[in-house]
Amino acid sequence: MRSSKFNKLQYNNSRLNTLILVVSIMCLILYLPSIFFPILSKSRTSMRNDPSSSEPTSIDHIVFGIASTAKSWPTRKEYINMWWNHDKMRGCIFLDAPLDNDTLLDNDSVMPPICISNDTSRFGYTWDGGLRSAIRVARVVSETVALNHTNARWFVFGDDDTLFFPDNLVKTLSKYDHNLWYYIGSNSESYVQNRHFSFSMAYGGAGFAISYPLAKVLSKVLDSCLERYTHLYGSDGRISSCLAELGVAFTNEPGFHQMDVTGDAFGLLKTHPMSPLVSLHHPDRIDPIFPSMTQTNALRHLYEAANIDPHRILQQTVCYDRWYSWTVSVSWGYAIEVFGVHVLLPDVLRIPVTFQPWLKNRVFNTFFNFDMRRHHHEPCRRPVVFHLDSVHLKEDRITSVYRVMEERNCTFGMSSPRRIQEITVYSQKLNLELKQLQSPRRQCCDILPSSSYKLMEINIRSCHEEELIHKKP
Repeated sequence: MRSSKFNKLQYNNSRLNTLILVVSIMCLILYLPSIFFPILSKSRTSMRNDPSSSEPTSIDHIVFGIASTAKSWPTRKEYINMWWNHDKMRGCIFLDAPLDNDTLLDNDSVMPPICISNDTSRFGYTWDGGLRSAIRVARVVSETVALNHTNARWFVFGDDDTLFFPDNLVKTLSKYDHNLWYYIGSNSESYVQNRHFSFSMAYGGAGFAISYPLAKVLSKVLDSCLERYTHLYGSDGRISSCLAELGVAFTNEPGFHQMDVTGDAFGLLKTHPMSPLVSLHHPDRIDPIFPSMTQTNALRHLYEAANIDPHRILQQTVCYDRWYSWTVSVSWGYAIEVFGVHVLLPDVLRIPVTFQPWLKNRVFNTFFNFDMRRHHHEPCRRPVVFHLDSVHLKEDRITSVYRVMEERNCTFGMSSPRRIQEITVYSQKLNLELKQLQSPRRQCCDILPSSSYKLMEINIRSCHEEELIHKKP
């Protein structure tokens, strides 16, 4: 009987324990959200307020450091004025000495602030015949970081004759995580320049970008590097060497252009790689990029197109005319080449050698780091070139018009592209997404029916999935 009562009591206690456990679990389910949700909510709010979170990179996140001199600034400032936006951009022009009052102009208020570089006389420089100003220019990196701009993700450096295309600079840098260590730029077009200085260096004239955390570290150790690399020629070599000591290699972005050529740069501009145009250098060393214009007006003409459709500027599109056996190569916003025959696409994409090497005393100077095609010495046997005349945006449709700016006294028949007087190109604004930047694909174009043999109309569009760019049967 005692055993029966004991078993009954044990059974009741077990039921009670089970009930207590169930009630406890229910209480936890009910009250845990009220404990943890505020923490989660606070964490999410903190992420939204953190500028280093998922907010897209914009021009506000970039700080520029531009190297110049008191002597060159009055003439070079016109180049800076083409791309600088005083209301949106941050940075400084670093000079070697203060400007005289006579050199200050009315528009200086809308130009970047002027900073005077620190004294560098304590550093050695042993390159025979070089300019020790390379030390001062190298220290522009650390002095720009020392300005302590808030909410900076990237520091971008260039010369006073480096022409940046800000929208494309932002788009290019947006491919990369600014919280990691990145050193981004490009090397020279010249094989000899790269062989002589470095294939693994971002050339300063083309401009280069350094992510915020890397720039902070570099600024702390740069002076010690300058003491070890007295034998180097330029500022970019010193920066590259110090970054190499930090274990960082440069990331090549072909949209940065050192432009180590002279003469007619048409070939380089006409066959731009499939990446946004980020910069151009050495405008004083090349011919005006549009015929019958001064170089300043020609560059402003290019910027007019770039401001309307920055991601498409200089992007090459090729299509074929099956009726006349023509090949048409459009470099949007700049020029169109019309070949009087069918040319295979890989040959069209090769760079025509219209330019001269930087140095002309040796055959090796004519070697470049890209595929090239012959530019015939007889003008009448070259493709017909139409340069940009005007560009207009209406709603989401862009119309650009191209005309012949260099007349040639060439004889031709009715089947020759030389009878064309005007080419109109229709397109939509190109908005490159991250996946398109990481895996670019050239766009396609169609030659539209025209009411006159003197006119040609072209429509640029995205290629179909299995579409090939080739001669149509």
